[in-house]
Amino acid sequence: MHDLPPRLETPASWYGPDLLVDPLQWTITLTPGQIEELDAALNDIVSAAAANNDDNDDAADDESIVGITKEDFDLPTLGPVLGSLREQLINGLGFALIRGLPIERYTQKQAAALFFGLGSHLGYARSQNAAGHILGHVRDVGKSSSDLNVRIYQTQERQTFHTDSSDVVALLCLKQSKSGGESLLVSAETIYNEILQRRPDLLPCLFDDIATDRRGEVPEGMQPFFEIPVFSWFAERLSVVYQRQYIDSAQRFPNALVLTPQHVEAFDLFDELANDPDLNMSMRLVPGDMQFVYNHALLHDRNGFEDWPDPAQRRHLFRLWLSLPGDRPLPECFAQRFGTTTVGDRGGVVVPGTQLSAPIDG
Repeated sequence: MHDLPPRLETPASWYGPDLLVDPLQWTITLTPGQIEELDAALNDIVSAAAANNDDNDDAADDESIVGITKEDFDLPTLGPVLGSLREQLINGLGFALIRGLPIERYTQKQAAALFFGLGSHLGYARSQNAAGHILGHVRDVGKSSSDLNVRIYQTQERQTFHTDSSDVVALLCLKQSKSGGESLLVSAETIYNEILQRRPDLLPCLFDDIATDRRGEVPEGMQPFFEIPVFSWFAERLSVVYQRQYIDSAQRFPNALVLTPQHVEAFDLFDELANDPDLNMSMRLVPGDMQFVYNHALLHDRNGFEDWPDPAQRRHLFRLWLSLPGDRPLPECFAQRFGTTTVGDRGGVVVPGTQLSAPIDG
């Protein structure tokens, strides 16, 4: 029997329409001085990379980006703003948007180094796949989610509300699609509160050890799925782990927990609530936008999209997975997915042979 928390009333238990009334609650617009700081920090990285490589490349290379730290990327006034943003992610609304970066002035290499350097003021980058990419590329590569070893961000399909294998997922929009592709967010605490009010009998199912498919990215000595509850109540915080397609596909493994009709009913209600426009919120990222989402408190999604015929104009975002210093503790079961529960050093995908890299072109 699971001990269920009472109704949750925190800054993260929000309803989307309320937040859309006042975007200033969650939007930071870069000032000209802050953009100058970013440019100066980027120039330092470029100069160091050129000196080390003895070449005239216009930005840091792959190896140089992997090594960028907060100390390398000095942001005297923007740095404290990012520190406040980290607090907002952990203990506030659970997301933020930075606008105003003049992305058109940077090459793709420069944008990668700048985004990575800015992210270093929030946390530590983690591997996003079996290849060890700590700089990810979100774009359609012509694949289909019907392939059980494909991750949905590699397609143009509608995703479903889910969480990632890190404390925070960050996106930098380089190019937007012709239509569609809006980013969707929903509060896990709000979903919990709604289920508590409507169908409390289903809540215990969401605290069971649910099997979730790793989609072929299996750490050494681990099963091809991990077993973490959708909801975990630990240290007086509600944490969420959820990806419905991967829960469903994990049923192909004979030693996975077999889902009961009540489990399925609970997931169906969870999905219905996540997709309810009275709960969630939508935003369209435009080039230069940077979005930061806290995976333990929120779920994110993306609408399907139509892309441009010209490959050079197609939708493309950089992605970082970050582990945050000063973050909440997590129950030990999260080590199956995060490698460890050590704050500031958890999350990511690590399999035998993984070597960290930051591919510029993806």
